[in-house]
This record gives sequence, structure tokens and C-alpha cells, in this order.
Amino acid sequence: MTYTATLRNRSQTRKLGRTREPRLKMFTFSLTLVRHGETQYNKDKLLQGQGVDTHLSDTGLQQAEAVGRYLREITFNNVFVSNLQRAIQTAEIILRNNTHCSGTEMVLEPLLRERGFGVAEGRPKEDLKNMANAAGQSCRDYTPPGGETLDQVRLRFKKFLKVLFKQMLDEHGWSRPDASASGASGAGGSASGTTAAAAAAASDVTLGGSADDGLQGVSVHALAVSHGAYIRVAIKHLVEDLNCSLPAGVKMSHLFSPCPNTGVNRFILTLRQSESGPVLSAARCVFTNRKDHLVNLTAAE
Repeated sequence: MTYTATLRNRSQTRKLGRTREPRLKMFTFSLTLVRHGETQYNKDKLLQGQGVDTHLSDTGLQQAEAVGRYLREITFNNVFVSNLQRAIQTAEIILRNNTHCSGTEMVLEPLLRERGFGVAEGRPKEDLKNMANAAGQSCRDYTPPGGETLDQVRLRFKKFLKVLFKQMLDEHGWSRPDASASGASGAGGSASGTTAAAAAAASDVTLGGSADDGLQGVSVHALAVSHGAYIRVAIKHLVEDLNCSLPAGVKMSHLFSPCPNTGVNRFILTLRQSESGPVLSAARCVFTNRKDHLVNLTAAE
């Protein structure tokens, strides 16, 4: 009897000592990045940067209306906008066209401002090319006096991601995925670690260019309206530094090409909890530089 009782007690001890590991808290949302509509400076091929704060041209207003109609059925829970007028106007028109966002707050975010081009602002783009040639550099990599380096713009985008992650979690909280989603890889790993929601979205992207591509299974959506040079740096950071997974068959020349006015870019981002706060666990690019909505406009550039 003593032997049997001992076994029972040991068994009970083992059961009591076995603790369940807490499930990894995850949060998945979509980020849709839109460039502002055309300005007269865009049309005249003049650099604006941060120092030239112009409004949309007539074509730019038409483009903003077009992208607003294109995105009208997407419920954007959070909207972040560069505090330059061309971006604010574009965002206002997008929200006015949206079926679900009549009461959505638009957050003006200086971290989304265009790259600063220093002494080249207000001057023809050709002048920037000439300055770069004189310095023996490519135009894309050249920083004019008083301008921002690409690394400085990348740092601004990284700061924006921190602001974005915090606000999304503060407002929407953590979800608890099922066991199949708990093995999310760190950013920089493969896309196999995305949550079940992101995986469902990944399988649903069509070639037809639907406005809700990639959103199936994802319930929280953020919109950010920014600028061409800034968006290119943002995409390069997501793809090259954070190893964001890419759509099948995408050409790198398209991925990193200049974003057209009101061009649309979309990423699915999954966060995980860490001791230092939320960190990116997985990222997936759905599409970049989409301009389907401009096809019927006479001046689409």
C-alpha cells in the first residue's frame, strides 16, 4: 500500500509541477501606403521636398478622387498623414470617398514628410542630376547641401513604425492566435511565421488588382499618406532590412521603381510581444506602386 501511495503522490506532483507555457501574443494588421496626388511642381518636374508646401493640381485632385473611389470599401481604423498640404488634401479626399471612415481621425505625422532636398528644393530635377554628376554620385544616392541623407529618411521611417506599432496596439490590443500561428519567426526570417490571418490573406491575392487584395482574414487596417522619395525608402527598408516576403514573380525593378502620384502600396505586418515592447515578427508585401485607379484619367502621371 505504501508503494502504491507513493506512486500516486509522485504522479500528482508531476502534474502539479507541469506549467503551461503562455501563448505568444500576436497582432496582425495591414498598412496601405499611398503617395499624394500630383501638384504643379510634379507636373513641371520641380523638387518640392519639405520646404515647398504646395496644393494639388487639378489633375492631382482627380487622382485623389480616383484613389478614394478605389479604396472606398476598406475600413481604415487608423489614418496617418504627412503634415504637408499635398498629402493632407489627398487623405481628406480619400476619407470623404470612403464608405466606412466618416468618423475616422486623421493623425498628422511629421515623420511621414518627404525627404528634404536642401538647396535643390524648388529647382528642376535636372539641377539635382547635374549636382550629383559633379559630385561623382548617382542622383538617387546624392544628398544636396542641407538635404537629408537616405539613412536619415530611413531612420524617420523606423521611428514612424514604432509610433505606428504602439498606436495600433494601444487602440486594438493583442490577439491570441491558435497554436498553429504561435511559431512566428523574427523579422528577417521567412514568411512562414505569419499568423493564420496573414497566411489566409497571402493565399487570396488575385492578379486582377482588387482594392482589398491581401486583406482577407485581417481585421485591422491602417492608411498612411506620404511622398514619393519617402515611400521608396520605406519599401527598401521593409524588403531589404526587415526581409519582408514578396509576391510571387515580382520584378525588383517594379518593386523599387518611383511610386506614381496616388500610387498604392500594401503590406501585412505581424507584431509579437517582447520585453522591450512590440516588435515586428513577420512582414509581407502584397503589392507596390499600383495605379489601376488611374487608368481612365487622361493625365495619370
